[in-house]
Amino acid sequence: MTGGLTQPTRRVALVETAEALPGLLPFQSWDVLGTAEVVLLRDPDTHPSAPHLYAAGLELERLEPAALERSDLDLTRPGSPGDRRIAKALARRAARDGQAVYLLGPEDERLAPALAGIAVDQDLEIELVFLAQQPAGTELLQLVEVMRRLRDPDDGCPWDLQQDHASLTRYLVEETYELIDAIETGQDIDLQEELGDVLLQVVFHAQVAQDRRAFGIDDVARGIVDKLVRRHPHVFADGDAATPEEVQANWDRLKTAEKAREGPFEGVPALLPGLHLLDTLQRKASTGGFDAPDAAAASEQVHARLAGLAAAGTAEHREAAYGELLAAVVGLGRQLGVDPEAAARGAGRRFRSRFEAALQLAAERELDPSELDRDEWRRLWTEVGSDA
Repeated sequence: MTGGLTQPTRRVALVETAEALPGLLPFQSWDVLGTAEVVLLRDPDTHPSAPHLYAAGLELERLEPAALERSDLDLTRPGSPGDRRIAKALARRAARDGQAVYLLGPEDERLAPALAGIAVDQDLEIELVFLAQQPAGTELLQLVEVMRRLRDPDDGCPWDLQQDHASLTRYLVEETYELIDAIETGQDIDLQEELGDVLLQVVFHAQVAQDRRAFGIDDVARGIVDKLVRRHPHVFADGDAATPEEVQANWDRLKTAEKAREGPFEGVPALLPGLHLLDTLQRKASTGGFDAPDAAAASEQVHARLAGLAAAGTAEHREAAYGELLAAVVGLGRQLGVDPEAAARGAGRRFRSRFEAALQLAAERELDPSELDRDEWRRLWTEVGSDA
């Protein structure tokens, strides 16, 4: 270039923020923001980071969108018309002052492409100041905030405000079983959703406790973190455990010492499902040296309990004998490494599938299920396959 002066660079700095971590900006962001005469925002009244910038003594200003001309209405250009209005206003401010520093907000996802679309024509230099990668768990803050809003006494949700720990119990149970179902069906999309539903129950209970000034979600999180660290000395301290069995033994020993429990069954919930309760009690007993014999002997116990059931007289005796049979079956499962609850649920699913197939076969043959006798049902049942 000859016979002229070089035009000064006009610069627009776009500073990224995180809605979940509004005040946690890296040094590079504060460096850019702190050297600006004024920080521009789309809306200082609603931007999550605005209060933190005010507290830091920075001057904030609402950026008034520029009007769009006919040439700006090209639908092939990146960004919405609103993004292009803000981009054009930023370009004008940079042309006037030499630079413009803009704090990106939740509604500015497409602003950078819109600004890039006019940067060449406007002789703009664009600087993007990115956040560091957000740590895992950041979105949990959003869930906690949503739950706080739902329980707000003034403008929260009437249903959420009505709940307490007792009323929420049924939902925790239902969501837990739905999560187990998602785990067993193996669909990740369902697993993700059901984990979220269970997580909601945890946050909900913590907010209820916070509202009655008992404890909050941070107390819950801190408590479980402390417990995990204490009970994994082989990871966080100088403990020694090389196998899963040694880890479990250390966990049980540390738990017993912490809880100061008098017996192996203290703390076992009495409302556990029956098979799960039997399995838990047998497993707890085994830590003290008591255990069923090997699988062959456990199988013999099952046959012996069957004989006892056949010989039982009164209804009370039959119930007791049947319970002993179930206990023997659970003990056999432990020797075989089988989870009795999972095995029972699997048997239930197979029974349901096979029975529905038998119903379908009856419908195809124009048979009325309510009129089938035992032999006809047996033939249908055999035809649709084995439930083994």
